[in-house]
Amino acid sequence: MAYTTLSEQVRKLANAQRSDAFVKEFRAAVRDGTFDAADLPQRFTLPKAFTRRGHTDTYSRDVRDMVLEATPEFEQWFADMNTQLTPARRGGTIKPTYENIEAGLVDFKALAASTREKLQASYSKGQTMGNSRKGATPAKRGDTPARKATTPAKKTASRKKA
Repeated sequence: MAYTTLSEQVRKLANAQRSDAFVKEFRAAVRDGTFDAADLPQRFTLPKAFTRRGHTDTYSRDVRDMVLEATPEFEQWFADMNTQLTPARRGGTIKPTYENIEAGLVDFKALAASTREKLQASYSKGQTMGNSRKGATPAKRGDTPARKATTPAKKTASRKKA
């Protein structure tokens, strides 16, 4: 049988920043009996750059290396784990810039329809607001709102002296 080490498998990962999660899952699989592995006396440094909260400097971690049999079951487990730990590209929305519209990345007809709907909604809202004010009776000259009762101003030390 061919043997390999945990450090070699970590180097094969597609996303090195997830190497700590891979080692954690690897140890859990060994503990559960998914495949066999044995500890080695040497240690290796994870390729992940760790940062402490609130600091800008980075540090690295060392973990104990392990040896394992490179069986087809392990290769399948490794391939599955590698795809799980590799994040899928998040397909964010493309900004509707002139260049993107010209390149065909943004559907111009859909963008125009959306703009038309937005303008129509804004226009309708303004018309509704204006029409609702037409029915209100204007305030008469003699009608003034009641004023609040005011309290007399407190005397300050300089006023007391005078």
